[in-house]
Amino acid sequence: MTSQITLVLGGASSGKSAFAEGLVRFSGLERIYLATSQAFDAEMEAKIAAHRAMRGTGWNTVEAPHKLAETLSDQPSGRIILLDCATMWLSNRLLAEVDPETEFDALIAALESCASPVVVVSNEVGQGIVPDTPLSRRFRDLQGRLNRQIAAKAGLVVAVMAGLPMALKGSLPEDMTW
Repeated sequence: MTSQITLVLGGASSGKSAFAEGLVRFSGLERIYLATSQAFDAEMEAKIAAHRAMRGTGWNTVEAPHKLAETLSDQPSGRIILLDCATMWLSNRLLAEVDPETEFDALIAALESCASPVVVVSNEVGQGIVPDTPLSRRFRDLQGRLNRQIAAKAGLVVAVMAGLPMALKGSLPEDMTW
């Protein structure tokens, strides 16, 4: 991987996290999993447990559901970070009743200045139907803005559909299998 920031986008259950994990493993660096999910119910607890099991061993997990920019700034060099995912972080910030858009600049700056490369996973939520509630529409619009801002700074942007990666910006590693 040659860029500091990689963005992996996709819909729900598209294979984006699995692909991003593969990119991180491929780097050969010590792996940090920067988790943004929070388990508020049994379903989410099960989903987090399933993600951990699929990821396997060899990951250092750091939980950062809210203070993402600060957590990125604290990471040492010589590692690679998988931030999974920007969508959950945005949801967390909206539910905390703060304006996450005011935090976008700090997050982008932290991604750019992070001592280690960062692979960011995020959902592409703007390709479905128009949400029926104001909060859902606001979330969709904010997610689109956040994705655009990260993509503008990323050296590699990958869309994953049906488990298949497509480079939107930059080039996929040629000798990596998925």
